[in-house]
Amino acid sequence: MNHAGFSLYSAWGTILRGWAITELGSSEEGTAQILQGLAAYRATGAELGRSYFLALLASAYGNARQAHTGLSVLAEALAMVDKTGERYYEAELRRLEGELMLQRSSFQTGGSASAEEAEACFQKAIAVAHHQGAKSLELRSVLSLARLWQRQGKSAQARQRLAEIFDTFTEGFETADLRQTKVLLDDLQ
Repeated sequence: MNHAGFSLYSAWGTILRGWAITELGSSEEGTAQILQGLAAYRATGAELGRSYFLALLASAYGNARQAHTGLSVLAEALAMVDKTGERYYEAELRRLEGELMLQRSSFQTGGSASAEEAEACFQKAIAVAHHQGAKSLELRSVLSLARLWQRQGKSAQARQRLAEIFDTFTEGFETADLRQTKVLLDDLQ
């Protein structure tokens, strides 16, 4: 393998290691690694998959309670999606956008407007994932929407929408998203 190929995989590894570190609770260290990996990735000249890596960075900022910065990263990722047509992770970008809007609104006034914006993001994410046949991303988006509806007192609607998508799955019940769905469905009884 040539050196350029190794640099690309090394950058990917740095990004993914950084994301894992943020998921384990070390947001500052993990975010720094993601940023380092993204810089190395850009230095290779590669663009493919960058929106996915930006989603990981936005999620890391969300874990660090830096919703505003995370939303800026998502704006960059969504601009890339529009520019390149690489839409495989668009649904997750839209879902994360809604989650970060809700997080930001918990620190500001105007929560109902942000809840409406977040719901619109979740609905867009659901539509994109459904159109693409990306059931796992659709489930994750419906789960976010159902949690929002639960907080708004719309438990019956949340349960119905969540049960509809949950019932389409025939395997993978040990995955985190399906386990979380089952727990929320039980809570919504």
